[in-house]
Amino acid sequence: MNLDEAKKEFIAAWGSFGSKWGINRTMAQIHALLMVSHAPLNADEVMEILNISRGNTNMNIRELINWQLVDRVIISGERKEFFTAEKDIWKVAKTIMRERKRHELEPLIEFLKDLKVNEDMNNVDVKTFNETIKGIKELSEQAGKTIDTIIKSDEHWFWNAFLKIMR
Repeated sequence: MNLDEAKKEFIAAWGSFGSKWGINRTMAQIHALLMVSHAPLNADEVMEILNISRGNTNMNIRELINWQLVDRVIISGERKEFFTAEKDIWKVAKTIMRERKRHELEPLIEFLKDLKVNEDMNNVDVKTFNETIKGIKELSEQAGKTIDTIIKSDEHWFWNAFLKIMR
């Protein structure tokens, strides 16, 4: 397989995986393209390579910038904006964890914080509901703390700790 074929396969696969990770396919494909490109690309190049519209390109690049997965790059003498993605996959993974926590876990914890039935505490249905919600909230908070620990850690510490757990 040559480089162009391998890039196309990677971009397509990353797009499919992205939709399973909670981001849209096009956003993941743009991210993949920028990760495997040695030089920064402008929006026109992204549009041409991925065969997507200008609006779709711009909207997804903005979202990737918001997620801190893509950066704007200024190239001297060029009028167009160029974009690049972090190549260190450990940093990418930590960024995605941080953003998913912010977008998904934190709103869930905030929602569950005040969700409790305050009527007849001897009622088995009330007890079941409150205990279930409390369990989900505690698990969510612990998951948040674990994600924070991973985000703050370096790669070697994480893999050593992971391997110890798996033994």
